[in-house]
Amino acid sequence: MEVYRQLYDIEKQCRNMSSEQRHEYRNEHSRPILEGFKKWLDEEAVRVLLKSPMGNAIRYAIRQWHKTIRVLEDGRLEMDNNLVENKIRPLALGRKNYLFAGSHDAAQRIAMMYSFFATCKANEVNPYEWLKVTLDKIPDYPVNRLNELLPTKIAIKEESA
Repeated sequence: MEVYRQLYDIEKQCRNMSSEQRHEYRNEHSRPILEGFKKWLDEEAVRVLLKSPMGNAIRYAIRQWHKTIRVLEDGRLEMDNNLVENKIRPLALGRKNYLFAGSHDAAQRIAMMYSFFATCKANEVNPYEWLKVTLDKIPDYPVNRLNELLPTKIAIKEESA
């Protein structure tokens, strides 16, 4: 739909702005588009059959409107959750692999290691180097300080290619 293309074009324009600038830019450019879309939804809601696919979609959009316009209230909010979806996709795919780990304990260990490696990736830490350093240190490390060995705490940056 044209409305979404227009909104995403606006998002491209304000991607590198501060949250305050983005808030102002969205209110100037996105608000009129969203208000026009809401008007269209309200008009169409009385024209289409209530239980038709279009009627269901329009009623859903109207019920969710308060969530849709939240993006106009705070420049820190993203228009959608694509960034988060892309980050967690490998974890969601990995969950299926845990079903074939052999045992519940093995699945928990796999999940834990997967979480460590995902944390390394998110923090640009080389997972091999982190694991090597951690395995070298952990036998003599105080139990009450093991959190210091987490990928977020150890400064082993991923080498740029």
